[in-house]
Amino acid sequence: MKALLSIAAGGPETLEMTEIDAPVAGPGELLVAVKACSINFPDALIIKDMYQLKPQRPFAPGSEIAGTVEAVGEGVTGWSVGDRVIAGTGFGGLVEKKVVPAAGSYKLPEQFSFEQGASLLMTYGTSIHALKDRGHIKPGDTLLVLGAAGGVGLAAVELGKAYGARVVAGVSSEAKAEAARASGADEVVVYDRQPFDKDQSKALANAFKDAVGPNGADIVYDAVGGDYSEPAVRAMAWEGRFLVVGFPAGIAKLPLNLTLLKSCDVCGVFWGAFAAREPKRNAANIAELFDLWAAGKISPRISETFSFATAHEAIARLENREAIGKLVVTM
Repeated sequence: MKALLSIAAGGPETLEMTEIDAPVAGPGELLVAVKACSINFPDALIIKDMYQLKPQRPFAPGSEIAGTVEAVGEGVTGWSVGDRVIAGTGFGGLVEKKVVPAAGSYKLPEQFSFEQGASLLMTYGTSIHALKDRGHIKPGDTLLVLGAAGGVGLAAVELGKAYGARVVAGVSSEAKAEAARASGADEVVVYDRQPFDKDQSKALANAFKDAVGPNGADIVYDAVGGDYSEPAVRAMAWEGRFLVVGFPAGIAKLPLNLTLLKSCDVCGVFWGAFAAREPKRNAANIAELFDLWAAGKISPRISETFSFATAHEAIARLENREAIGKLVVTM
């Protein structure tokens, strides 16, 4: 079978399309014929050895897939050959066939496409864990989302609205602002590209404050980091929750006196570790996502699809922060 492999650390141009042996489903596993694999920011990091997970080479990037069950391993119940399935893989999804644990896989309803199915787990799984489990979101909260036009950002916007929050989206272009508004954002702040000097940082903080209102943001969902984080903290409400989701703009350095002055919490969000440590709570969150999806309150936005042969181009677009919503590779 074909697999797009990372042979040596580097950018997407270093990936190689290779023929390898197809895997076999072992006990508790499903063999999936992959139909679609979405691209997420960790895919750009993991091939450079810059992600917290560092698999042994050669390996394929690709952290979530959708497809059909081709074989069922020993001891697996509730699954049959031909079932439509989605699964998180961590890595290894850019292949024609993939073995996944049955316990961490979910049936994809017929009304949703494979491309949509491959776009649900990581972005919406991260965002529901962030907002519910770490941010304790409630109706009437004001939510500020940084990087609101990316995959996790749009998921946070949609979920924030589904949970009754007022949502302010922070984005880097007017095109991204349109995407955030289309997903339900009540207000949008379009910010410049970093680096920021002191005056620029203060101006962004004031823009955030004007958008969230006089009481501040109850929750900040920070999927950007870098020079954008401190201005967002300055716009927080008393006893607000600052959610650290990702840092494509770099790891932020926060003045901790701000957390004292606002009596706010800084909360790390590591969905992959949460899913591994607390599978029952994660499964309940995923079940809730399916209900919200069926009710039309969330819907993965796929801005572009790529062939398997051009998958490296999708990773490059994400790495350059050019993507709006999800990029998906189809097999």
